[in-house]
Amino acid sequence: MTVDINNESGYEVDETGLVSLATFVLDQLRIHPMAELSVVLVDEATMSAYHEKYMNEPGPTDVLSFPMDELRPPSDDEEPPAGLLGDVVLCPTITSAQAAEHGRKPDEEAEYLLVHGILHLVGFDHGTPEEKDEMFGLKDRLLAAWAQQRDR
Repeated sequence: MTVDINNESGYEVDETGLVSLATFVLDQLRIHPMAELSVVLVDEATMSAYHEKYMNEPGPTDVLSFPMDELRPPSDDEEPPAGLLGDVVLCPTITSAQAAEHGRKPDEEAEYLLVHGILHLVGFDHGTPEEKDEMFGLKDRLLAAWAQQRDR
């Protein structure tokens, strides 16, 4: 599994931790070991430009996902396909600012949003209450498993 991280934000972030988390999540989702993911950390001006261009929404946001090959977690009897997952774009200054609102530390908020972005890349959404329950439940389970594995 290849997880590339590119920090263009000018903000210090635990890049190694984010790569480890992304690798863990992709493994838990049974994404092909040759799949590729890019994580890009940007400043507020860049995130605002992306948010406006691609989502038609004003101002910066915390995370955006840009899927490439539309890879999905395989069912139990399927082999996972290889390919490009796409890009998860995070804005560390927004992440840091909103962490306290959610009762998390900035690194925890970045982890939360990274998992959120990855789940979007593999086809999860939260447009309906049912979709939201499924996606957020899975995100919570993945983060709990990550915390347990990390604390060993």
